[in-house]
Amino acid sequence: MALLRTASASDFGPVIESERVMLRTPQMSDYPAWAELRASSREFLMPWEPLWATDELSRASFRRRVRHYQRDLREDVGYALFIYAAASGALVGGLTLCNVRRGVTQSCTLGYWIGAKYAQQGYMTAAVRAVEPFVFDTLELHRLEAACLPTNAASIRLLEKTGFKREGLARRYLRINGVWQDHLLYALLDTDPRC
Repeated sequence: MALLRTASASDFGPVIESERVMLRTPQMSDYPAWAELRASSREFLMPWEPLWATDELSRASFRRRVRHYQRDLREDVGYALFIYAAASGALVGGLTLCNVRRGVTQSCTLGYWIGAKYAQQGYMTAAVRAVEPFVFDTLELHRLEAACLPTNAASIRLLEKTGFKREGLARRYLRINGVWQDHLLYALLDTDPRC
């Protein structure tokens, strides 16, 4: 019966706009642009992401992904957002706020990816800056966490440029491209200065 359920307003999630980017929840209509961008960026992305499934770029896989995003959104445990260039409307990447924890923790984890042809152009910096008020003012969380590989100089620069503070090293923290790897841990608090 889940296949017959119609989309509700809660499935569409937030729309976050800044001068440079617009972020919104992925929809099935995004599939062609998403598949093209991910396919053309495969070699660029694979060293920094979990192992890709054999059907990673299929329409069926994307449909499962969108359903998962909508469930997380309804349950307030995660917010997946696609990033669009404000000037052109082109899909340039994606950003997720996952593991939303309430209670005494009040935190979530930031993850992101950018298409190869849009890397190093400031889109992800703009997206992270745009999502910070959503995390702290709208979701009313206290802490935004992120992790990156120690060899990912671009990600380290991005996090530090957007106000994140390095907190340490987590050994074999995430399984990236099929291998458990150490990660640098970063966090931004609601009381930290916003960059």
